Amino acid sequence: MTEPKSASPQILRLILGDQLNASHSWLAEKDNSILYVMMEIGQETSYVRHHRQKVLVFFAAMRNFAKALTSKGHQVSYLTLDDKNNQQSLTKNLSRYLKQYPNARLQCQLPDEYRVDHQLRSWAGEQELTIEWFDSEHFLTQRDSLEQLFDSDSKLLMETFYRHMRRHLGVLMDGDSPIGGQWNFDSKNRKKLPKKLAVSEPLIFKNDAEDIDIMLTEMKVDTIGNADPRQLSWPTSRHQARQLLSYFCEYLLPYFGTYQDAMTSPEHHQHYWSLFHSRLSFALNSKMLAPLEVVDQAVASWQRNPDSIELNQIEGFVRQIIGWREYIRGIYWRFMPEYKNQNQLHHQRSLPAFYWNAKTNMNCVRQSVQQSLDYAYAHHIQRLMVTGNFALLAGVDPDQVDDWYLGIYIDALEWVELPNTRGMSQYADGGLLATKPYVSSANYIQKMSHYCSNCHYRHDQKTGDKACPFNSLYWHFIDRNQQQFKTNHRMGMMYSVWHKKSQQEREQLLEQANYYLDHLDDL
Repeated sequence: MTEPKSASPQILRLILGDQLNASHSWLAEKDNSILYVMMEIGQETSYVRHHRQKVLVFFAAMRNFAKALTSKGHQVSYLTLDDKNNQQSLTKNLSRYLKQYPNARLQCQLPDEYRVDHQLRSWAGEQELTIEWFDSEHFLTQRDSLEQLFDSDSKLLMETFYRHMRRHLGVLMDGDSPIGGQWNFDSKNRKKLPKKLAVSEPLIFKNDAEDIDIMLTEMKVDTIGNADPRQLSWPTSRHQARQLLSYFCEYLLPYFGTYQDAMTSPEHHQHYWSLFHSRLSFALNSKMLAPLEVVDQAVASWQRNPDSIELNQIEGFVRQIIGWREYIRGIYWRFMPEYKNQNQLHHQRSLPAFYWNAKTNMNCVRQSVQQSLDYAYAHHIQRLMVTGNFALLAGVDPDQVDDWYLGIYIDALEWVELPNTRGMSQYADGGLLATKPYVSSANYIQKMSHYCSNCHYRHDQKTGDKACPFNSLYWHFIDRNQQQFKTNHRMGMMYSVWHKKSQQEREQLLEQANYYLDHLDDL
């Protein structure tokens, strides 16, 4: 534990591990009467099993942030995980600080996760303690942004929200109209990656966190995934995060939109796991980068290079940052804590073992899971249309799906993970977030990836020993949820196709699917 120079601070300011915002107004001036408190705690390493890279990178980034604060003259008390005084609980540690400094006021930035917000407020109520709350000064909207924008009876459409944000911020706008005459160019952003297309290598950092890794081992922190603690590839400082942003704008943005949904494998592309994605989500979600900073730099790059960066590339990226990211946060705070318990399709099956070890004959799932174990990263289509798609088709308990996504990905914090997984991916909210379930047969995976060419199963076969499980499981999902989706117009075509199949074909597909469901761990 690093101790402050000031013996009696008048204010204790808590900075959480995802509040590494160097531009926060708190830090505008140094004041020796203010003590900044940061802590590594067991409650955060154990609420799910996290990827080892995730724990290492968060702790490394936190330590770098604390050092940066100290170097600028701020008073900082940093509690390491292995400190003998560490109670491994946020509120128990805060109680100890307040006992040590009984005359100090406690100030906190609003947490982004409901569980932490609830923990702090419940504890303060029990202690009859007043917490002075401050905004994190990171997001472009407030927690209640959806309530402000939509009437109580309105459908909370992301497209409506996105257009509002474009107008409000003046991003990619020509007066009150979108540049290019349309709001999004998603139809241009669904191309399969050509096998011979050159893909720029990702910018990889080589951060040494071996001391943290040793501490995790000594403290018996249970993690998943693979990590080289001497060469952590993710940014652990604002300087590195800004380098990653600049690299994306110069080398990856020109192809980002067109191939943002594409999936490939190591035998086809050396940089199969990163492709043209920015990989800025950890830097954003830890607040080392600000969303408008990211958007402004990307837009400026497009404006300087309109011949090499087409409008669909920049629009697709902008939509993710000021549209989807802010919208997802709004959904989270609008419907928590009830949202976390939604299971509208009543799925109860256990998550197959291959989600933890990548041991499956389904090449798309094996590649996506192994990539996740190796890099703590997979892009949105791998998460949605491979691992998420399979879990939804198989009827896996959304609690288990949530825990897996929340633990395995470097950028996963509950405010962003939960709506994306339980709502968008698993349709457990009954259509609050997505207008239809994101399910598909092998046809979509074949269309958007190179996975199917080297698979044990045949993507064009629906029944038989080599039949791709996605095919029969897709129709099993369609069949078992007829009551749920009978009034969903977006599902009408698929039910029309299902009902036109012969009785024999339907029975064969369901029999095949039931066999697979009974032998999930053997697929």
